[in-house]
Amino acid sequence: MTTPTHAFLAARLPAYDLAVHAVSAFATAADAVRAASGRPPHPVTVDPERVAAAFAGDRMFRRHGDPVAGFAELSGFFAAADGWIRTHANYPHHRTRLTRVLGLPDDCARDEFARHVATLPAAEVEERAAANGAIAVRVRTEREWASSDPGVAAAAGRLVTVRTRADRWAHRSSGTASEPLAGVRVLDLTRVIAGPVASRALALLGADVLRIDPPNLPEIEWQHLENGQGKRSALLDLRDARGLATFRDLLSRADVLLTGYRPGAVEALIGDPAEHRPGLIHGRVCAWGRRGPWAGRRGFDSIVQAASGIALIEGDGRPGVLPAQVLDHASGYLLASGVLDGLAHRHDDGAGRDVDVSLARTAAWLLAAPGRRSAAPAAAVPGPATVVTHGAITTARPPIADLADYPFPAREWGGDAAVW
Repeated sequence: MTTPTHAFLAARLPAYDLAVHAVSAFATAADAVRAASGRPPHPVTVDPERVAAAFAGDRMFRRHGDPVAGFAELSGFFAAADGWIRTHANYPHHRTRLTRVLGLPDDCARDEFARHVATLPAAEVEERAAANGAIAVRVRTEREWASSDPGVAAAAGRLVTVRTRADRWAHRSSGTASEPLAGVRVLDLTRVIAGPVASRALALLGADVLRIDPPNLPEIEWQHLENGQGKRSALLDLRDARGLATFRDLLSRADVLLTGYRPGAVEALIGDPAEHRPGLIHGRVCAWGRRGPWAGRRGFDSIVQAASGIALIEGDGRPGVLPAQVLDHASGYLLASGVLDGLAHRHDDGAGRDVDVSLARTAAWLLAAPGRRSAAPAAAVPGPATVVTHGAITTARPPIADLADYPFPAREWGGDAAVW
């Protein structure tokens, strides 16, 4: 009996359809780059198992054969006095902010945290967290989110927004049919999942990707190993004059800049990127969109699922989750597709472009898509052919079945020089 394709990302909502839509958009945009330089299209095979494995990369990841925990002790759902909240405290500084804003010691255990949250209204936890840079949201129904000001703002506009700027730069691609982005330089200022997925996808097509991180905010090690394939990794402090000067020099010779922080955060440090590199394709991903009352708030896939109603749709009596960080991965491939379209058009007109996606807009697409089910189908697990092992590390293969692996495994975090 043939396994239904949607069983590989089994959910009530059409998670598999979203994944295929995003990967297909990426593959189509890659062909647009090939066409812009006079090269033939590259056939693509969509393999349900490969797509599901790539989107569930955290669950497929193994180190010395052992899986990893995707969420930290204080990340997850907690019952409040009048509902539920969802927290994200995977990074130490986010955990510290969360415990402090609730008046708890930084080393408090999960049960102590849960007991305290149970005495507080969910909305109060959400607002106190937002006001102090912590990450916690009240779990909402789909209807409640859709009728709220942040929900209306998040659902507005295109899934991928592209704005053409006036600055221009004469450039012609030097890529090949198999590596259409060969010679393209990508500066990657993203973290966690969506942005790194986008830069990893560009590296898959031959781009020279240089990821830049602040030295005082180490990445979660397994997370870097899982989504850092095909990229070099360097450290620069953009708040330091020397680090900023080095970054601006790199930017002046880049083709693409990817940023994954809250709207305006990177610009506050480096200024207008286009002033340093006319014709730059600037890809941007954020949680809630660039407009609306929540535009400046922090957020992650799990947080957007909770706020938008997805968690209650996927739950049974208590909030549930999608079978993977689908919003993150889909947004990553959608961002990469927009960047590729920008590069293809720049080949003709030389114009720079801003490309925007948000996790909340991707969530709105999923919530509006046809194919919702009353119950999730039995889940199918991707087989061993969907992963690849390098030394002690096992990771999912790319979602495009015609490509066996990324150009090279993740390198040591921060171990490369900040040079082209």
